Amino acid sequence: MTNFVEELRWRGMLHDIMPNTEEKLNEGMTSGYIGFDPTADSLHVGHLTQIMTLIHFQNAGHKPFALVGGATGMVGDPSGKSDERNLQTPEMVEHNLAGMKRQLSKFLKFEDAGNGAVMVNNADWFKNMNFLDFIRDVGKHITVNYMMAKDSVKKRLEGDTGMSFTEFCYQLVQGFDFYYLWKNHNCIVQMGGSDQWGNIVTGTELIRRKDSGTAYAITTQLIKKADGTKFGKTESGAIWLDAEKTSPYKFYQFWLNASDDDVKKWIRIFTLKNKEEIEALEKEHDAAPHLRVLQKALAEDITVKTHSAEALETAIKTSEFLFGNGSLEFLKSLSENQVLEMFEGIPQFKLSKPELEAGIDAATLLAEKTAVFPSKGEAKKLIQGGGVSVNKEKLTDANQVLNAENLINNKFIVVQKGKKNYFLLIAE
Repeated sequence: MTNFVEELRWRGMLHDIMPNTEEKLNEGMTSGYIGFDPTADSLHVGHLTQIMTLIHFQNAGHKPFALVGGATGMVGDPSGKSDERNLQTPEMVEHNLAGMKRQLSKFLKFEDAGNGAVMVNNADWFKNMNFLDFIRDVGKHITVNYMMAKDSVKKRLEGDTGMSFTEFCYQLVQGFDFYYLWKNHNCIVQMGGSDQWGNIVTGTELIRRKDSGTAYAITTQLIKKADGTKFGKTESGAIWLDAEKTSPYKFYQFWLNASDDDVKKWIRIFTLKNKEEIEALEKEHDAAPHLRVLQKALAEDITVKTHSAEALETAIKTSEFLFGNGSLEFLKSLSENQVLEMFEGIPQFKLSKPELEAGIDAATLLAEKTAVFPSKGEAKKLIQGGGVSVNKEKLTDANQVLNAENLINNKFIVVQKGKKNYFLLIAE
C-alpha cells in the first residue's frame, strides 16, 4: 500500500484535507468516493482530475466508489455556478448515466476481487424517500445558519439571480449521499474538486450529528490554464471523452497544443508516470523545447487511456498529414466518415461532381466554385508563388484543369493554402 495523499501532494493535485485523513488512510484499505453528476451523456476533460484521483486511490490499495448522480443530476449543484442549471427529465438522466458508466469503466478496475471499483447511483436510495422523511431524518440535523455560511450559497445570494430552494437543498442531498455510503458501504472519505469542500464537509457533519460517526474529506486543485482561459474549453466548445463528440484527433491535438507552463503541471496530473520519468522528460524538453517532448508524451498517454492505441496511431498520422509530410495513402485508407472527422473544424466546401467531371481550372475552382480565395486574382497570385497545394502536390499553373481524377476516394479534394490553412472540398 502506498501513501495516497503524498501521491496527490507531489503531483500538485492536493488542495485541502481534513485533519487526520492521511493518517487514517495509511492504516489500511479504505473505501472512498467521488460523485459525478450526469449533466451530459459524456464526461469531458474537466472530469479527468477526479477520474485520476480515483485511479490513484485504487492504485494505493484503497477501494474507490464512483457515484453517478441519478437523483442529484435532476437538481443541479450550485457550487461554482452563477446561474441555476436547467433541470433534466428522468429520461435524460438515464441516457446520460449509461454513457458515463461506459467511460468510467475504461479507467477503473471494476473486476478486482480485492479493491475493485464500485459504481453506485444515488437514485437507488432516494427513489423511495419522500420529502417529509427527508426533512425529518436529514434536515433536522443541519441548521440553516450552517448552510448559509457556505461560500457557494453566500456568493449566489449576493449575486443578481439569487438561489432557489431546490439548489439551496443540494448540499443536504449530497450530504445524505455521504451518510448513506458511510453507513452502508463503509465509505469514510469523500473526494472532489476544491469547489466541493462545502458540500463534502456538510456530509461529514451530518454523519457526526446523526450517528456520532467520523468521516473525512479531500479536495483537489481546480485546473486552470496559464493564459487565464478555462481548462477543457476551446473555441468550438468542451473537449469530451466520447469519440463521437470529440474525435480522438481533436482530443490528441488539445493536449499537444498545451503551453510549456501548462504541460509541466498537466503531465503530473493526467498521467501515471512516476517522478523520475517526468523529471527525465522535463530535462529532455528543456534542452529542446521546440520538439515538444512533454506535450507529445502527455497527448499520447491520455489519448491511449481515453480511447485506444489504434486511435492514437490515427491521430498521429492525421497530425502528420496536416502539419508535416504525411502520406496521401493514409487519407485514402480512411472511410468517408473518418475523413470528415479528421477535417472537423477545418473549412469545408461542397462542389458539383458533374461539373468537376467536366473539368474546372484551378483558379475558378478555388475562387468561384468554392471560397478558398476571395477572387481569382488572389488565387492566381498565390498559385504562381508556389503557395497552393492540391492533395499534397503544389499547383504550378492557375489554369491547370482539375477533374474527377483528382478526387480522393471519389469524394474529396484537400487544398492547402500557405503552410497551415487547409480546406476540404466535397464533391456531390
